[in-house]
Amino acid sequence: MTVSDTTPVIVGVGQFVERIDAPDYAGLSFADLSERAAAAAIADAGADISGRIKAVGSVRTFEESGAMQVPFGRAEKMPLAVARRLGLKPDVAILHKVGGQSPLALIADLGDKIARGEVEAALAFGSEAISTVRHLTTKGETRDWAEHDDGEMIDMGMGFEGTLSATSIAHGIRAPVVAYALCENARRAKLGLSRADYALEMGKLFAPFTEVAATNPYSSAAVKPMSAEEIATVGERNRMIADPYPLKMVSRDQVNQAAAVVLMSVKAAREAGVPEDKWVYLHGAALGTEREILDRPEIDAYPAAKAAIDAAFATAGKSADDMAAFDFYSCFPIPVFNAAVRYLGLSPQDPRGLTVTGGLPYFGGAGNNYSMHAFASMTETLREKPGSFGFVGLNGGFQSKYGAAILSTTPREWPGCETKTVQDKLDAVPKAVLAEKPAGAGTVGTYTIVYAKADPVQAIVIGDLDSGGRFIAESRDAATIAAMIESDPLGKKVTVTPDEKRNGFVLG
Repeated sequence: MTVSDTTPVIVGVGQFVERIDAPDYAGLSFADLSERAAAAAIADAGADISGRIKAVGSVRTFEESGAMQVPFGRAEKMPLAVARRLGLKPDVAILHKVGGQSPLALIADLGDKIARGEVEAALAFGSEAISTVRHLTTKGETRDWAEHDDGEMIDMGMGFEGTLSATSIAHGIRAPVVAYALCENARRAKLGLSRADYALEMGKLFAPFTEVAATNPYSSAAVKPMSAEEIATVGERNRMIADPYPLKMVSRDQVNQAAAVVLMSVKAAREAGVPEDKWVYLHGAALGTEREILDRPEIDAYPAAKAAIDAAFATAGKSADDMAAFDFYSCFPIPVFNAAVRYLGLSPQDPRGLTVTGGLPYFGGAGNNYSMHAFASMTETLREKPGSFGFVGLNGGFQSKYGAAILSTTPREWPGCETKTVQDKLDAVPKAVLAEKPAGAGTVGTYTIVYAKADPVQAIVIGDLDSGGRFIAESRDAATIAAMIESDPLGKKVTVTPDEKRNGFVLG
């Protein structure tokens, strides 16, 4: 198939990891890590392409997203700081929005610029240095990571709008592990499984991920394959974080990882001499944004994932059966259960595997940039199987934003990334009805118990009032929490009492 000269193709990918126990550990900054991955991506193209790169884009670090504070300062304009290190002189520099979906959104934006003929080559990258920040801080060491660049940068904004309501935040839904735990237990309730049986199902889902991570040279730490039972069994080295998640099911954010992707027009790649066996085409892509947790008709479900996946496959003219490889964003089990199992009908033991990296709890949860690693690894996988297709599923927020992308070495005109039709479909579904001042008897539809170290400190429940409407409530009463640990609260009756700031509940 002959494609247009301006068709964007992936021509280079790069990844980098710095482990604190490595002999050559240097404590690199976020910008330094990104530069290493970006340099690897440029070199991977196999031709002199640096002078053609006129657009650069960076995925927000957790520090830039407001998720953590770094005491060492930071680059004020990360895209320009990395470009300067590489000797690039871009006409366009972009800092993208918060969320695990942002690597696809960034790649799509840069690809659109190439397709419109605005630039002939672009570089996308991102990094996290959380492991180094915590390591140096613990040792009492300091660094100076503050940088300033004078060039212009397009800041796409945070993109937090609609992610969490004030009501959710007031009742303790702040950390991702809490939000996902509520979604996860809602799924368990629907399946009618016991705690032990469901824990084993989560372990079976993630055990194959550990095998992939153990062989990945870019994993954030030395990883050994684990059995489903090892992942699921709570113990001294696998303490409970938020019911139903012990530590080994939780995204690992203590990483020093970076990944980058280079896109070029077909014409520019050909002129530069990039070998065509390096070229990977986008065949379909879509992004969708979910409602806030309390507004979702089904708390366990993820309609944005289904809508994005369906749209991407429709654009590509392919199905899950046509894929040679997958990578599903796996910060916790529930987004994988939804995207892979519920919506695509895949088995956790599918011989093709559900990840090409090893997943966020084992390979590493490199913040908003994790799926840039997935794109890099998928590109390498597809190059080894010319003509095959691969799927990358991206997840942001609290099952809040989903992206789907289908890639192949098979030529294809640039399809862009579908958003409007996906979002219109999602927005047309009515919201759940939330009781304004819930009071009286209700039934628990989902819950979580939040732990501090090994101690349970808070219980959160969401359910339906007997009088109508959804409620959320929380308790810090030790006896109530102990009773919920002793006996599964799903489907149990509670009495809800509102006050000015938040709703409380008692069992029975």
